[in-house]
Amino acid sequence: MEVIKYAFEPHGDDRGQLVAIEAQLDIPFEVRRVYYIYDTLAGVRRGFHAHQDLEQILVCVHGSCKIHLDNGYETAEVVLDKPHEGLYISNDMWREMYDFSPDAVLLVLASRHYDEADYIRDYEVFLKMVHDKETNQ
Repeated sequence: MEVIKYAFEPHGDDRGQLVAIEAQLDIPFEVRRVYYIYDTLAGVRRGFHAHQDLEQILVCVHGSCKIHLDNGYETAEVVLDKPHEGLYISNDMWREMYDFSPDAVLLVLASRHYDEADYIRDYEVFLKMVHDKETNQ
């Protein structure tokens, strides 16, 4: 499985650091939704879903967390611990976020507005969809 990380250029001086992320220049889609996850308790896993169409970039802007990715055939574990690095997650990719540091803030840039119909929340349904798509190609 190919894991795609984006290295965003930090700009800094003695005043601090700044990272700018521009849609369709620094990431491959127009940003339609932004949200962030924080104050996640120890031992909690989040996510447990895939999307039919939505693409995302995840950036742990503070602290660290791990991302479990599953494309229906292979899995990967990715550590996010740099505020200038983003993880691209395509549609048709099961994701789980876990092992959040107490100070973690996970920022998510999404290609679509929230649409519950786009979510695949049942892992078996996800596997069937992935395998059906491969069979129909």
